[in-house]
Amino acid sequence: MTDARPGKVRERTCIGCRKRSSPTDLLRMTVSGGPGNLTVLPDPGRRAPGRGAHLHPTAECFELAVRRKAFPRAFRVLGPLDVTGLHDYLAQRDNQDVHTV
Repeated sequence: MTDARPGKVRERTCIGCRKRSSPTDLLRMTVSGGPGNLTVLPDPGRRAPGRGAHLHPTAECFELAVRRKAFPRAFRVLGPLDVTGLHDYLAQRDNQDVHTV
């Protein structure tokens, strides 16, 4: 696939630490569910439809995003979001990284 704007470097901002990085260094997330039951889901393939937000796949950036209440702002929704699925995904990813080293 060719880039529509040659010379333009694609970057996204982590909603946790607010640092800009390449999309390949960040985990894309989307929201699923209905009113009152919105869940943040990881989108490692970066193919899910809808508004996405990006986060470094580390516990530190996740905790910063939770503390700063960045998830509702990033997804432009009112009220709290369920982030337990994302937390579990990151924990499982960390466990895999520890066992492969």
